[in-house]
Amino acid sequence: MHHIDIASFWPGYTVIAQALSANHHTLFTLEPRADFLPRCRRCLQPTPLIHDQRIRRVRERDLFDRQVWLQLPVRRVDCLRCGRVSEHIDWLPSGSRLTRRMQCWIEALVQYLPIRHVSQLTGVGWHTIKEIDKRRLQTSVGTIELGEVRRLVMDEFALHKGHRYATVIMDAERTRVLWVGHGNSRAAIRPFFEQLGERCQQIEAVAMDMNTAFDLEVKQHCPQAEVVYDLFHVVARYGREVVDRVRVEQANALKSDKPARKVVKSARWLLLRNRAKLSEKQDVKLQELLAANQPLAMVYVLKEALKGIWHAPSVWEGWRRWRSWMRQVKESGLAPLQRFGRNLSKYMRGILASANYPMHTSVLEGVNNKIKVIKRMAYGFRDSEYFFLKIKAAFPGKPR
Repeated sequence: MHHIDIASFWPGYTVIAQALSANHHTLFTLEPRADFLPRCRRCLQPTPLIHDQRIRRVRERDLFDRQVWLQLPVRRVDCLRCGRVSEHIDWLPSGSRLTRRMQCWIEALVQYLPIRHVSQLTGVGWHTIKEIDKRRLQTSVGTIELGEVRRLVMDEFALHKGHRYATVIMDAERTRVLWVGHGNSRAAIRPFFEQLGERCQQIEAVAMDMNTAFDLEVKQHCPQAEVVYDLFHVVARYGREVVDRVRVEQANALKSDKPARKVVKSARWLLLRNRAKLSEKQDVKLQELLAANQPLAMVYVLKEALKGIWHAPSVWEGWRRWRSWMRQVKESGLAPLQRFGRNLSKYMRGILASANYPMHTSVLEGVNNKIKVIKRMAYGFRDSEYFFLKIKAAFPGKPR
C-alpha cells in the first residue's frame, strides 16, 4: 500500500508539525528544505543568500469538512541581480494569503455560485473572492480579438436605477460580446469603433434600437454598413405605447362595469407575453378577452402582423406587408396606434433591411435576460469593470 507524503503538496517544504482545532481547522507548520535553494521572485534564479524571513499563515484548499491552514517562513533573498526581494514560491502567489490551489478552487466555484455563497462556503471574504475572479476574467476575456467581424448588434441596458446606462456590442454571427462601456451616447460607443479601426470597412450591417445616437455614429465610422432596426425593441415599444395605452383607455371606458374593467386592467401580461409561451388556460383567457373587446383585439392582431414585416423573405414582400399594416392602422381609429405607425414610418429603410440581414432578435433578448441574472447574483454593483467582464464571459461566442 502506497503512503502519500503530504509535504509533496508544497514543493520545497517539509511538514514539521500538525495541529487540529475544535473549529474544524487543521494547521500544518512548514519548514524550507535544506536541499532546496530559494529563487528570486523577479529573475527566478536560485540564490543561497537569505536576508531575512517572516512567518506567514496562508489558507490551503479544504480537506473534507476541515479548513486547512499553513504556517511557513517566507524569506527575502539577497539576489546578486535584483537585490533584496521576496522569494518565489511556485504554489503561493506573491503577497497572497491563499495558495494557488485555493485560488483555483475559488475560480471554479464562482463560475457557478454567487460570490456571497462562495464566501459562506469557503470562509474567504467577498472582496478577496471578487478580486480573484476579476483577475481570471481579465486574463480570459479582458482583451478580445475582433477578427473578421461583419455584422454587429448594439444594445443599451440599465446599470442602476436612475437612468444610468451602459452599451453592449456583439458579433451578431457568433453571438459574442465584443465590447461593453458606460453610457448610451455617440461619445460612449466611439471608443469601440476607434478600436475597430480599418476593420470598420468590413462591417456590412449593424442591428440596433431606433437610437439616433447609435445610428449617426455607425454611419460616420461605417458608411457602407446597413443599419437594421431590431424587432425586439420595436415590439417592446409597441407594448408600452400602444397596447398599454389602449388597455388603459378601455378600462376607463368600462367604469360602470366593474367586473369587465377588472379583467381589462389585469390583462397586461396576457397581451404582452408571447402567445406561444401561454398555458392552455391563459390562452383561453386571452381569447375570451379579445372576443369581448374589439380595440384590444385590433392592437393584438396588429402586433403579430408587425412581426411579420421583419420576417419577410424579401424587401419587396416586407414593403407589401408594411403597406397592408399601415392601411389597417389608419382604419383602426385608435389614436395611440396611429401615432405609433407615423413614428415608425420614419425608420422604414432600417426595417426593410432586415430582409437582407436577418439578425434575429432572440440574440438581444438573451443578452438582456442574462444581464438581469448577473445583476441578481450581485455582480457589478460595486465594480462596473467586473460587471462588464462578467457579461463578456457569459457570451464567449460560437466557434467559427
